[in-house]
Amino acid sequence: MRDDGEEVLVVPRSVVESIGMFNGLEFGVDRYLPVLMDPSNHRFLPRGRVEGDPAWKQLIPYFVILCGDKVWFYVRSGRSGEGRLVARLSIGVGGHINRGDAGGAASVYEAGARRELEEEVRLPQVLGQRVGAILNDDSNPVGQVHLGVVHVVRVAVPEVVALEDTVTESGFASEPELGRRVQEMETWSQMCFRNLGRLTKVL
Repeated sequence: MRDDGEEVLVVPRSVVESIGMFNGLEFGVDRYLPVLMDPSNHRFLPRGRVEGDPAWKQLIPYFVILCGDKVWFYVRSGRSGEGRLVARLSIGVGGHINRGDAGGAASVYEAGARRELEEEVRLPQVLGQRVGAILNDDSNPVGQVHLGVVHVVRVAVPEVVALEDTVTESGFASEPELGRRVQEMETWSQMCFRNLGRLTKVL
């Protein structure tokens, strides 16, 4: 459990339950987003406290990047700061929204999501971006304290560059190619991959 003073954006589990709790990907984003993005439902709490408390859901932007019919993926090395994801293949990039993201013209979530994306990857020409699904996985202790907001991003050319020095492998792959590696994927990426047909239709 972290104890470095980091405070992250959370919503009470009860707020999600009031809309409708689910497990997996929920594509009815118009029901969830207005409530989840309402500042009156937000809190900043110490990450070390909420990592073990399912009463709070940490909001995590999770970007799936597409180019044509291919999906960008990456693998983290053993030097990754998130030990639970070491050596796991991922088709989503993102992370926590921090207190430092508050302020400015954009909402705290929008500002934090943009920061996370810019910290992790350099994108070529972006054709569009849209929230495609909300992701929840209460089947394990990590999933019980996080809630994903799945953003679908389309780029014009397959020239995405990973900016984190812990990434050992990255690139674009077809659905069949990724299907052969699904057991290597982190849980959220497995869930997104299994719903790739719907996600690719978002944009």
